[in-house]
Amino acid sequence: MTNEQWGLVRNKLQKAVGQNNYTNWIEPLEFAQVEDGVATFLVPTNFMGNWVDRNFGDNILKHMLGEGVAVSRLEFSVPSVAAPRKTAPTKAVSAPKLADKEELPGASLDARFTFDSFVVGKPNELAHAAARRVAEGGPVTFNPLFLYGGVGLGKTHLMHAIAWEMQARNPELRVVYLSAEQFMYRFVQAIREKQMMDFKQLFRSVDVLMVDDVQFIAGKDSTQEEFFHTFNALVDQNKQIIISADRAPGEIKDLEDRIKSRLQCGLVVDLHPTDYELRLGVLQTKVSQFREQYKDLVIAEGVLEFLAHRISTNVRVLEGALMRLFAFASLVGREITLELTQDCLADILRASDRKVTVEEIQRKVSEHYNIRLSDLIGPKRVRTIARPRQVAMYLAKQLTSRSLPEIGRRFGGRDHTTVMHGVKRIGELKGVDNQIAEDLELLRRALEA
Repeated sequence: MTNEQWGLVRNKLQKAVGQNNYTNWIEPLEFAQVEDGVATFLVPTNFMGNWVDRNFGDNILKHMLGEGVAVSRLEFSVPSVAAPRKTAPTKAVSAPKLADKEELPGASLDARFTFDSFVVGKPNELAHAAARRVAEGGPVTFNPLFLYGGVGLGKTHLMHAIAWEMQARNPELRVVYLSAEQFMYRFVQAIREKQMMDFKQLFRSVDVLMVDDVQFIAGKDSTQEEFFHTFNALVDQNKQIIISADRAPGEIKDLEDRIKSRLQCGLVVDLHPTDYELRLGVLQTKVSQFREQYKDLVIAEGVLEFLAHRISTNVRVLEGALMRLFAFASLVGREITLELTQDCLADILRASDRKVTVEEIQRKVSEHYNIRLSDLIGPKRVRTIARPRQVAMYLAKQLTSRSLPEIGRRFGGRDHTTVMHGVKRIGELKGVDNQIAEDLELLRRALEA
């Protein structure tokens, strides 16, 4: 294979694997030779060779064969004395620099996920402030920083933003960002290849370790054990750890108590479900970004407000809906009106209209107040049960289309006047009782999530 053929293969691989993967994994490869059907490439480290072979080997072979190269397999070799070579600067986070300069690449970062592109609102302002503080570097104050929340609320965005900011402030900082699943995969690989000492040295020599979706390791005993020891080693060295999960540490089932305790010893921050103002802010930001690509499109008044009201699940769904809307309007050459929006996004809007049931409300309220469902529905009138029952009735009236008599029937056959009294009482209390107001908000979020 000639260098010209390899150049053509590289161009095709860039389109096939994406810019980040290309920059981190394909670009550093140095073609050496093809002999007896074996294509040999020089790589900086054995780890990198193994990773490329496993994840991109089939793709490389396919495109080489497409260029007429007679090759049946690939080999990756680390030169005994590597000459200095210039490579394009990578956008990935710097990997740990060891004494022998071996690198452990983390997962690729998304260039869109920066602090500049993160829309701040009341539901996420604390998480944003904490992430900013950690990204500034300096003395380690929150260790670990634990971010948690549902899908599409901005956890991963903030983690990527922290990594970008740290890299910009200090390019020499050894930062590794990866998912818990990738941590486990590399741990299992190290066991299989008898490279546990290398694994331990690599992960415990970083300046900053960022692990996304840590709930993934729950129930996986060996991985939890190694994660615990890695965590302790880094904390003892005063190195920064940043963790994300879909729920609070204490609520992750099958996660060892000692790990829960460790995760709770830093700053634990919840990213709440989005509110209307935050969703509208996200849409406005996205529209300004799309303007460069869709210069001639016109958006009718009220469309963004309509979307912010109707699509409340998460930011990813909201952004995807707007992207589809812009693409569709551009293809058909029409103004983005409310009518076009409803036609184009009919399936998303239907999915967002999730119907909350009275039974679901009763179950959530029982769990929230730690009472039995049978007591909530039953005849008991003691205050510890009567007040949660009224809360459930209030939510049933607010969140469902059921009539008062129908709600009464689902609460043990109670009269509609009893339901009316309960709804009215909670409506009065939420204005003067902060605890009731907070309970209602938490329950509403849980039911609408």
